[in-house]
Amino acid sequence: MPRYKLTIEYDGSKFSGWQRQEGTPSVQQSLEEAIAAFCGQPLTLHCAGRTDAGVHALAQVAHLDFSEAYDPHRILMAINAHVRPQPVSVLSVEPVAADFHARFSATARHYRYRIVNRRAPPALDMGRAWHVPVALNADTMQEAAKRLLGHHDFTSFRDSHCQAKSPMRTLDALSVTRYEQDIVVEASARSFLHHQVRIMVGTLALAGRGKWTAEEVAAALAACDRTAAGPTAPAGGLYLTGVDY
Repeated sequence: MPRYKLTIEYDGSKFSGWQRQEGTPSVQQSLEEAIAAFCGQPLTLHCAGRTDAGVHALAQVAHLDFSEAYDPHRILMAINAHVRPQPVSVLSVEPVAADFHARFSATARHYRYRIVNRRAPPALDMGRAWHVPVALNADTMQEAAKRLLGHHDFTSFRDSHCQAKSPMRTLDALSVTRYEQDIVVEASARSFLHHQVRIMVGTLALAGRGKWTAEEVAAALAACDRTAAGPTAPAGGLYLTGVDY
């Protein structure tokens, strides 16, 4: 059965997340229904990372197997035509080897978190960024972010309902950059724990407000206790920006 890799963009605001769920709209369901309308058979999409409700993607990756070979451009155009008016778009389709797996073949995942840091609430970015009206010091946040790099037990930055077998993860990159009124946090790792990026951002925001020092962020990591870290930042500011293979 020919296998295809899809790169997908979506606005997660109106979805319960990537994964198909009974009674609520999901990205997976929207795409699988569009694919069925195209090829006439139910197929399953396997993604690189199951984003939560409200989380967006600039370059989610998924794969699926068709019963026959199709021209990749035809697949792309057909899915995009059938998935309308949902805020989902297939950016590219390419044939891949039978042993390619969107999730298990991935070597790195990249996320971006957007903070709008100004007094006035955002009119255009509502649901697409976290509005923090009090001043944040991005340099202080960056200094605190350095304490989280490397291989650690990230229990403090893991949701209580996380189903991962181990809390050990290697954080390859974590940067904080200010662009005028926007603060952007970039994170890269082979894999992340449930809500890990959002909890890291919520914790870094405490440092940015001057409530925590970089050493206190390091202490929260060392505590291996979810209650030791900061709050979970809102879902709407998070974007899956790419997956490496």
